[in-house]
Amino acid sequence: MFRALLDRRLKGECIAYILEKKEFRGLEFTVNHSVLVPRPDTEILVETAIDVISEQKAKKNDANNASALRNAATMHDASALHNALALRVLDLCTGSGAVAISLKHEMPELEVYATDISHEALETAKANAARLLPNSNIRFYSGDLYNALSAEQFNFHCIVSNPPYIPSAEITTLPKEVQKEPHLALDGGQDGLQLIKRIIEGSANYLCSGGSLLMEADPRQMGTISSWLEEYGFCKIKTYKDISGNERVIGGIYE
Repeated sequence: MFRALLDRRLKGECIAYILEKKEFRGLEFTVNHSVLVPRPDTEILVETAIDVISEQKAKKNDANNASALRNAATMHDASALHNALALRVLDLCTGSGAVAISLKHEMPELEVYATDISHEALETAKANAARLLPNSNIRFYSGDLYNALSAEQFNFHCIVSNPPYIPSAEITTLPKEVQKEPHLALDGGQDGLQLIKRIIEGSANYLCSGGSLLMEADPRQMGTISSWLEEYGFCKIKTYKDISGNERVIGGIYE
């Protein structure tokens, strides 16, 4: 048994796949070859989302919403009160579910939705949610980005994503360990921006006015992404640095 595990390591397989687990923001996620291994850099995406959502929550509960809240409370309408207060978050390309589950774990009041094109990845995310947050009610959808949500009729206050963003030609230059992770979750097309552009283009149909879009990306891509965000109606565009000091997350507010 030990020898077999050692052989896998010597062949370049990462320890997380061998142990079938990886810690992320204090939670231990099950990982396998259908999902990317959660990385510390992606914790910046979660931290940024929490900060942005907290600001939105404060605004949602301010005087501009007082009337709706009073009416719901006066009518003793629990459903209306919940809808007035609830913040909905969508995690695209959820993979192991690390981002979606972490957000729900740290902000239980959120309504969290997650999608992935890979059925195997989605099953892994569901299993992680069931084990880590058994009563979380995170809603998982199978499909290609927003197409997975065709039956949903509401908008989101925040969309987050750690999409594939590695240029196709660079996949073979990655460390051997990374090359053994699913290429579907790594390969962002010729320039690495194929999925990111589609996420930005489709976001207007799924974001509330004043909603936020946050994405992890390569530092070299930030200029192009910023231009696209501005072109598609986003303001207050900002980048956020990872633990190495590199720009790793970019986002903006949809007007």
